Amino acid sequence: MCIDVLHPREGSETEIWGGIANAVAALGGLAGKSDTVIPVCSVSPDDREKFLKWLERFPAVDSGGVFSPVGPTNRIHIFEQENGVRTACAKDIAPPIPFDRIKRFLGVNGILISMASGFDVTLETVDLLRMEIRPEATPVHFDFHNLTMGVNPRGERFRRPLADWRRWAFMIDTVQLNEEEIAGLGVNRMSEQETAGHLLTLGGKGVIVTRGARGATLYTNERKKIMRQDIPVEAVSGEPDTTGLGDIFGAAFLYRRVASASLVDAVTFAGAAASAAAARPRGER
Repeated sequence: MCIDVLHPREGSETEIWGGIANAVAALGGLAGKSDTVIPVCSVSPDDREKFLKWLERFPAVDSGGVFSPVGPTNRIHIFEQENGVRTACAKDIAPPIPFDRIKRFLGVNGILISMASGFDVTLETVDLLRMEIRPEATPVHFDFHNLTMGVNPRGERFRRPLADWRRWAFMIDTVQLNEEEIAGLGVNRMSEQETAGHLLTLGGKGVIVTRGARGATLYTNERKKIMRQDIPVEAVSGEPDTTGLGDIFGAAFLYRRVASASLVDAVTFAGAAASAAAARPRGER
């Protein structure tokens, strides 16, 4: 869970729920009467009541996984630059979510791991999660997101390779990255298709590369051959705020993935959901 502090070029700063809140809002909007969405995240005692009140707008959301750690809520300051460029600074980073907070909620149909801060869970926690759900073969969708970003002493995010990226992706059903994330994932530079091929050898069924207004690419392994399928999205007019659209894409993908065996169908559905969200102001998503 994050609080995004938006600093426009003109006007005063504003705060809005960000990070996993984007995914919760997407799943809460998609959920049917028989669905339950359980966010497992930390919110500081100062922000807890306000956040729980915000969750009440989504009847399908069970807030039992929200807890208050000894520490702050993740706070990300987003500064608007010229030509629509944004710079993100992490003022506060909450401690990782302990496995015992997650374990009690693993009897589900699907799991979304979204690395909104990049430090949301440890690799050891992901290992324990894999072992716990392996007998049920529960589908896990892992959005690497800020896992590929470091934070310098000034709080500025920077891209850096992930030395143990293979272990993070091991036995994960589907992995999601954007173009920049997959390009800088490994220490040794590889093409996008080569990186996707390596990821697919780790036991996963699909690698999804999101491309913003150009849609997404799905990589799969068909009889030891890497197959690529580019899936477009409908164009959005104007200059939409793209912040949080990857979170919405990942949430919609998992929702459709649980209901459909088709990865192509799930990617198409997720792209449509993100495109629809892009057409609205961020506060109305």
